Amino acid sequence: MRSARRSGTGNPIPDGAHRMLRQRHGRRPDSRPEQRGITRGTDLEHRAVTHSPGKNPGSREIEAQLIRRACEGDGRAVRTLYDRYAPRVYAVVRRIAGDDDTAQDYAQEAWIRAIRALPTFRGDARFSTWLHRIAVNSALQAVRKEKTRRMREVPVPEVVPVAPDVGDVLLERRLEAALDRLPEGMRKVLILHDVEGYTHEEIGTALGVTAGTSKSQLFKARAKMRRMLRGFESSAKEVEAWSV
Repeated sequence: MRSARRSGTGNPIPDGAHRMLRQRHGRRPDSRPEQRGITRGTDLEHRAVTHSPGKNPGSREIEAQLIRRACEGDGRAVRTLYDRYAPRVYAVVRRIAGDDDTAQDYAQEAWIRAIRALPTFRGDARFSTWLHRIAVNSALQAVRKEKTRRMREVPVPEVVPVAPDVGDVLLERRLEAALDRLPEGMRKVLILHDVEGYTHEEIGTALGVTAGTSKSQLFKARAKMRRMLRGFESSAKEVEAWSV
């Protein structure tokens, strides 16, 4: 498992995130010693309020200041954002990972991606929503990579070569094409439910939607797949007959 830096709350801060900031700005984001005045969590949020001119800003404005400082290489701001949202990110990826060790890796990768993408955050949605999407997409991509790796590592038994069934080959290609044509939300729900075996409640948690929305998306995805695959059986038989 990857090594991780620990924050005051006991949650790992990705070393990759710190390396990224050091490379970009030429220093450790938390290089000054603790006793010389580094503040964490709510202390830094308090400074963001008291150091701002005019009236004290609201939570969204404090968050915006923290994001701006994090983009400028302020390690304390990165740590404060991490302390705020690490439990949520971990809860999301834990549902997808299935175990604590894998979830730690997924969460670390999600934070590295989030810090790398931080300058692209424009505030159109809440930061928590933006971060949630990054965590889900990062975890789902990791699941797909791990599944592909396991498939490659499975030893292939020696068997008598058999010509592939034309119908099976065509069906596989047709299924892949149909999946690619589904809207992203429907495709994720269909794969998570029908392929990975997640419940609608787990899918809702992973994708940030309600269980009802997951059920609706699955119903629509299946209907679209049926329409796209309609008539496939007869056409496959015809192609097989032509190939004889």
